[in-house]
Amino acid sequence: MSEAIRITLSEGADSLRALPVGTAVLLSGPVYTARDATHVRLLEDLEREGALPFGLGGLGLSPAGPPPPPAGRRPGGGGPTTAKRMDRWTPVLLAAGIAATIGKGPRSDAVRQACAGSGAVYLATVGGAAALFGARVSAADVVAYPELGTEALTRVQLDAFPAWVAIDAQGTDLFATARAEWALRETP
Repeated sequence: MSEAIRITLSEGADSLRALPVGTAVLLSGPVYTARDATHVRLLEDLEREGALPFGLGGLGLSPAGPPPPPAGRRPGGGGPTTAKRMDRWTPVLLAAGIAATIGKGPRSDAVRQACAGSGAVYLATVGGAAALFGARVSAADVVAYPELGTEALTRVQLDAFPAWVAIDAQGTDLFATARAEWALRETP
C-alpha cells in the first residue's frame, strides 16, 4: 500500500478529482457534518436560495453528529456514520458543488453516478472511528440549525483524518470492484 496523500480540503478539493479509487488520504481543513435532519434542511435552503448555503461549495460533507465539546476542551467523538442513509439527498448536493462526502460503507448507484457527473468523490473511513475522528478534530462550531442538537450543521476542522477514495470522480466504486475481484478469486 502506498503512503497516504495529504489533502487540505479548503485548498485541494480539486486535487481529489485526480485521485484513483483506493487511494489513501489524510484529510485536513474544514469539513461540515450533517445527519439526516440537516440534509433535509440543506436541500430546502438550496431550493430557496438557488445555491449551497453556509459556504459549503467545494468542501466536504460528512454524515456525523459530533457532540458539543466540554467547556475549555477539544471536541470529542462523533465520527462518520453509514453514508448510505444520506443517499436520497446526496446527488443533489454533489450537483450543487459539494466536493466530497465522507462516511463509511458502500453508496448507491445514484451516488456513484452523481460523483461521475459532478467530479466529486466519496471518501470512506472505517466503522467505529468516532474516537479517531475526535482526536483529529481541532475545532467544531455549529453553523446552522442548532435546534437539531448533534444533527446541527457543524463545521469541524480536521487534522490528518485517514480515509480512502471509495468512489472516484469518474464513478469507479471501490466496493463494487472489490466484490468483483473477490468473486473472481472464489471461482474454481
